Amino acid sequence: MLIAGFPAGAWGTNCYVVAPAAGEECVIIDPGHLAAQGVEDTLAKHRLKPVAVILSHGHIDHVASVVPVCGARGIPAWIHPEDRFMLSDPEKALGRAFGAQLLGELTVGEPDDLRELTDGAGLPLAGLEFSVAHAPGHTRGSVTFRLPETAGIPSVLFSGDLLFAGSVGRTDLPGGSTAELHESLARVCLPLDDSTVVLSGHGPQTTIGRERATNPYLGEAARGHGAGDPAPRRGL
Repeated sequence: MLIAGFPAGAWGTNCYVVAPAAGEECVIIDPGHLAAQGVEDTLAKHRLKPVAVILSHGHIDHVASVVPVCGARGIPAWIHPEDRFMLSDPEKALGRAFGAQLLGELTVGEPDDLRELTDGAGLPLAGLEFSVAHAPGHTRGSVTFRLPETAGIPSVLFSGDLLFAGSVGRTDLPGGSTAELHESLARVCLPLDDSTVVLSGHGPQTTIGRERATNPYLGEAARGHGAGDPAPRRGL
């Protein structure tokens, strides 16, 4: 399996391109602010043909390039229905106005082909089977995508802004909920094997085992109660 990731834009949001191997079809995860060129470079480097974009949630730092990326390749995008409105109204999603300079850099709106994700669904794309888990807390429509263990390669969790290395997503923006975030951590993350690789929306990769042992928020979720409101972290 090939997973190529890079941080993009003002918030350093991780965009991932996932394929069975070089030269094959691929899926793009979270093409955020100023990610379009990085996507094109990654596709060219590995000779990949994208078939879809999938979005972990609707915050602008994860979706700002979805329209140009989908439009350039004529491919669909997938998002949870609870976060769909954020594509057309990012200011409402964040509860604050952007500066004029930043707004001038953004392409706001929905791609021509936008589809909705369902909790528990299997999403077969590019010869891969992504498992979708609704994981509210950071936003109402946050989801994770998981690829199963195959041929000795550990399972991979694309956690969006649910779980980071050493931390979790913020809950102080509209639609955020600390209680729901802790419930999502317990339901989505804790049952996974320690070897599961976690590729999050911001920061370095980690594993479920490392976070189970060291992340205070995941530890508190395991004990059935929260570790307080997460402080604002990387990204939105």
